[in-house]
Amino acid sequence: MVKFIEIGLLTPPIGLNLFVVSAGVGDAVLFSTIVRGTLWFLAAEAVVVALLMFFPQIALFLPSLMY
Repeated sequence: MVKFIEIGLLTPPIGLNLFVVSAGVGDAVLFSTIVRGTLWFLAAEAVVVALLMFFPQIALFLPSLMY
């Protein structure tokens, strides 16, 4: 669920992270440039979600040590 929230914060129309960066740089950088700059992070998040879907042991390794 956390990974999907992170993806939601990187993608418009919600894209809170995009608007924070846009407000921080002002008019120096176009909003479309900021969106294009986050595409690598979005691709990385998609890879992580795919890995967690196909190999759930990655996320369950540490909790399994508690027993």
